[in-house]
Amino acid sequence: MPKFNGLITSKLPAAGTTIFSVMSALATEHKAINLSQGFPDFEVSPDLINLVHEMMKCGHNQYAPMPGVLQLRQIIAQKVKELYSANYNPEDEITITSGGTQALFTAIAALIREGDEVIIFDPAYDSYAPAVKLAGGIPVSLQLKPPHFSIEWNEVKRSIRQRTRMILINTPHNPTGSILTSSDMMMLEKLTKDNDIIILSDEVYEHIIFDGYEHQSVMRFPKLAERSMVVFSFGKTFHTTGWKTGYILAPSALMAEFRKVHQFNVFSVNTPLQYALAEFMRDKNHYAGIGKMYEQKRNLFMQLMKGSKFKPLACSGSYFLIFDYSKISDEPDFEFARRLTIEHGVASIPVSSFYNKPPGKKWLRFCFAKSDETLKAAAERLVAIQDIA
Repeated sequence: MPKFNGLITSKLPAAGTTIFSVMSALATEHKAINLSQGFPDFEVSPDLINLVHEMMKCGHNQYAPMPGVLQLRQIIAQKVKELYSANYNPEDEITITSGGTQALFTAIAALIREGDEVIIFDPAYDSYAPAVKLAGGIPVSLQLKPPHFSIEWNEVKRSIRQRTRMILINTPHNPTGSILTSSDMMMLEKLTKDNDIIILSDEVYEHIIFDGYEHQSVMRFPKLAERSMVVFSFGKTFHTTGWKTGYILAPSALMAEFRKVHQFNVFSVNTPLQYALAEFMRDKNHYAGIGKMYEQKRNLFMQLMKGSKFKPLACSGSYFLIFDYSKISDEPDFEFARRLTIEHGVASIPVSSFYNKPPGKKWLRFCFAKSDETLKAAAERLVAIQDIA
């Protein structure tokens, strides 16, 4: 293979392989239980698999329309109207995407210009800041306040400047499991009512919310909705993360800009999957009970971990739990996560990976979207750890 001898100036000089790939590879190498990367280890609904097969046999195997199969966009419009009292036109306000990350990236690429500032709340999903930088924008990182990882709205107010173009929120939150309340949304509405700031709202865990709370989507708040782009994921809802299928909703003017970019970086999304999902979603039971199922898994994992020296932080949504390991080791989180994987056979994610400026906490993120057997096996190994010299 010939070598390239030219000058390469990286657009992301500080970026390496994502921590999710690193820890999953380490888990595979050492045959560890993988509670790091956020994917379920249980099966997809056989009915959904059969529907995909049926749609393939019916001939739905060529390009879908660029915005997505209309039937699927229509069923999404019906769903958000019923859940959030929000009205979206399937024709020009809903687009099917190749997963949530692509939707986020395309929204940022479409609307962020050189020098625009984007407020991001750390710890944050690791694609946010790189996407902003690739668009020429400037990430402005504010830290959520533990132990409940709440937003300090006075700090947000002080951070809004003339160059602030976008505020990126995530609820339920990855990696912390926190949620935004109606009070949070009203504060966000108040801070953006007299400017042109766009809200990009990552709501891929919308159905995974616990303890009687109700998901507070930006779509519930009309003044917010009119300036918001809202991202969702079929993979998180139907346990099909490998299908990389999601969607985005936005007012037509914002969606028109989104589609200008979408048509060139994706064009269209897997056709038989879209037809199958449209049919599958006609039965609301396929997503209505997901929160309760994951709440039981959260409760089980916390119960199993009670005898350990790991201390859980609060979790009101998503399928992630953060545990404090400060009673076990003083090691930095990445080194501790590596040792936990190699020597004790359980892989996790060091929470510092989600920060622009890590606060030095002894926190690891564990994914509990696993079978009960997997959670029991992992907890047994973790409970056995009393200290690491």
